[in-house]
Amino acid sequence: MSLPHAILTALLEKPSSGLELTRRFDRSIGYFWSATHQQIYRELGKLEREGLIRALPAQAPARGQKKQYEVLPEGRAELARWTAAPQDPKPLRDPLLLRLRSAAVVGVEGVDADLRRHLDLHRSQLATYLEIEKRDFPPDKDSEPDRLQHAVLRAGIDLETFWVRWLERTLAELARDPG
Repeated sequence: MSLPHAILTALLEKPSSGLELTRRFDRSIGYFWSATHQQIYRELGKLEREGLIRALPAQAPARGQKKQYEVLPEGRAELARWTAAPQDPKPLRDPLLLRLRSAAVVGVEGVDADLRRHLDLHRSQLATYLEIEKRDFPPDKDSEPDRLQHAVLRAGIDLETFWVRWLERTLAELARDPG
């Protein structure tokens, strides 16, 4: 149910075409809620049929022109309803953790190389988030919406920091001589 709400949020921030939404997902929302181009277009069609969004009238007739979408009052009401509703945390489902549990049974060959690869990926993502924080959240940017957006980014920073520390500790444990 969250993809339609992610799209409603993005469209309330700025009316956009499907292609623009895909680019915005790649640059921001996609860091915590990913969607393919096809999923976004499929969801735009559903949201439009449900009367939650509409395509804006074209400025001038043109072939191949991208439709721009905006949120209708019903869409804003649905997003407000969903935002206010309680939701339980989702259980962790991570293939890496399952693979480590399996490696404890069948052997650890190749695991350390993949852990190092994951460590590099998490370090890179952490660096990206820290750069975004530095660029987009100067100390004087302190409105309530800014603080909420910054909280989302800090969740990503904290999560990547956790993974980096956990992977470093796990690699050190695997390298430790058991004797």
